[in-house]
Amino acid sequence: MNIEFDEDHQMLQQQIRDFADKEVAPSAADRDLAATMPKELIDQVAGMGLFGISIPEQYGGAGMGCIASSMVVEEISRACAGTGVMLSAHTSLCVDPILTFGTDEQKQKYMPSLATGETIGCLSLTEPGSGSDAGAATCRAELKDGQWHVNGTKNFVTNGNEAGVMVLIAVTDPDEPKRRLSAFIVETSTPGVSVGKLEKKLGIRCSSTAEFVFENCILPNDALLGERGRGMRVALTTLNGGRIGIAAQALGIGRACLEEATNYARTRVQFNQPIGRFQAIQTKLANIAVGVEAARELIYRAASNKDSGRDYVQAGAMAKLFASEMCSQAANHAVQVFGGYGYCQDYPVERFLRDAKITEIYEGTSEIQRLVIARSLA
Repeated sequence: MNIEFDEDHQMLQQQIRDFADKEVAPSAADRDLAATMPKELIDQVAGMGLFGISIPEQYGGAGMGCIASSMVVEEISRACAGTGVMLSAHTSLCVDPILTFGTDEQKQKYMPSLATGETIGCLSLTEPGSGSDAGAATCRAELKDGQWHVNGTKNFVTNGNEAGVMVLIAVTDPDEPKRRLSAFIVETSTPGVSVGKLEKKLGIRCSSTAEFVFENCILPNDALLGERGRGMRVALTTLNGGRIGIAAQALGIGRACLEEATNYARTRVQFNQPIGRFQAIQTKLANIAVGVEAARELIYRAASNKDSGRDYVQAGAMAKLFASEMCSQAANHAVQVFGGYGYCQDYPVERFLRDAKITEIYEGTSEIQRLVIARSLA
């Protein structure tokens, strides 16, 4: 399937690419070393309207869909994977579930500030004892006198340090195996909500990954997102869409690997000729190029399915699986092309290698993606 972008998407792509080249890429290494996301960059991203790319115009967004949001994540991730995942998590893990399951009142309350970037969003699903097995969550939300009392711990929350709004998945009916979880919209400034430790990570270091602690956090009854007992449905639907965003992040990293390795192969001279003339190097570059193009087709097919209302679960899992594994292989090849220099921080490919691995893990590991794909074939 060959995805042809319309004029609006082509214009968006060029605008984001120019912005990423000029404003995001030059300081990516500094952000990585400092492990911080500067407020100035967040404001620049907000000024471009990127936080609201898929939010309907009636709430102040651009009113574009999954193709556009994937394009944004791809182009930004090509410049800085940590910044790319900040946008991906905001859009696919917070904005999308509120748009899909929220009431009109909830959308009117939260969408305008999420669209402008005044508020950044996150999803709080994983716990120390429940990763791939999301149903094993223990964080409790108990309904008492018309209010929800939340207690427990969540971890690995992307955007946790910056987020003002989260979608929380918590246990509401522990004795109902199929309906034990519910989803909530939580403002992180609510009393009883606190950020615990910030993870020190191998890659995507400028993106915050936080622990959240809930100690008698009291939420109004209308904080419930969707139906009580349908939290697993909210979580799975959210992750199905989020996988497309992570695949786009992986594609951006893969493209960056290809560009850096190709440029280096043209200029690095060994044995009196550029190393790009050696078959061993050509093979690595060719493999990266094929992987990038194949990933692009899978990603934008899945995004097109989502935008048009067609089933995208299998397509999204395929895109995420292939793109993430391609990304890690591309980064490994790129480091090898650079040789010893590829292992040093003077060149960006060592950062690409560190950033790449996480794409095989979050939003469902590669093992989980294969299960999703296999079940869709049965």
